[in-house]
Amino acid sequence: MNARFLCVFIAGICWALLGSSLSHAADASPIARDIASAGSLRMQAQRIAKLYLQLGLKVGEVAAQRQIDSAIVQVDAELRRLDGYARKPGVQRTFGRCDAAWQELRQVVVRQVSRSNAERATQLAEELSIHAGKLAMQIEAEAETPVGRLLDLSSRQNMLAQRLARLYMQVQAGDQSQGLLVDLEQTRKEFASGLSAIESAAESSPASRDALVLAKNQWVFLDAAVSQLRVRSADGRAARDVASSSERIQEMLAAVTAQYLLDYPVARSAR
Repeated sequence: MNARFLCVFIAGICWALLGSSLSHAADASPIARDIASAGSLRMQAQRIAKLYLQLGLKVGEVAAQRQIDSAIVQVDAELRRLDGYARKPGVQRTFGRCDAAWQELRQVVVRQVSRSNAERATQLAEELSIHAGKLAMQIEAEAETPVGRLLDLSSRQNMLAQRLARLYMQVQAGDQSQGLLVDLEQTRKEFASGLSAIESAAESSPASRDALVLAKNQWVFLDAAVSQLRVRSADGRAARDVASSSERIQEMLAAVTAQYLLDYPVARSAR
C-alpha cells in the first residue's frame, strides 16, 4: 500500500468517524460544547494565519482561500455560541479580548496579502490563541469530570499542529530568525508530549482511543514534512506537503474532540 493511498484511506476512515460523532453532538452537555468552542477559536486562529501565509506563498491558493472563508464563518458561529460569557463575571473580560482580537484578525485576512498584513495576522493569531486558551480554562474550571480536561487538551493539540504549520510557512516566507526556529522546535516537542498525555489518560474511551490512533498516524506525515524545514523545492512540494498534512490532522483531531464531547456525559454519569 503506497503512502498516497494510505493517506486517503486513513482520511476516509476519519471522516466517517467525525461524521458519526458530530451527528450526536447535541448529546453533549452545554459546558462540554463550550469548552470545545473555545478550543476551536484557539485552533482556528493559528489555522487562518497559516492559510493566509499560504496565499502569499502561492501554496494551494484556491483551496486556502476557500478554507479561510469557511473558517471565518465557523469562528463567527463559535463566538455567537459563547456570547453568554460576555456578561458572566470573571469571564467577560477574557471573552471580550477574544472577540476584539478576532474582529481585527478577520479584517486583516480578507485583505490582499502583504508582508505587513502577514506579520499582523500572525501576531493576532497568537493573541487570540492565548485569550481563547484562557477562556477554555475558565470554562473547564466549571466542569465536573476529567473529560473536560481532555476536551481542552485535544483541542490544544489541534492548535499546536496548526501553529507548527504556520511557523513553517513563516520560515518558507523568509523569516529564519533564531527565535522563530526555536519556537517551531518547541511547538513540535509540546505536540508530541501532549499526544502522549492524551494517549495515556485513563478517562479515554475505546472510541476516543481509536480516533487518536488516526491522529497519531497523520502526525507522522506532518512531522516528516516539517522536518524538511530548510527545503524549498522549485515546485513548492515541501510547503504543499505541510499544508495538506496539517489540514488532515486538523480533521482527525477534530474527530478526537468530537468523541470526547460524546464521552463527557458518560463520564459524568459514571461519577
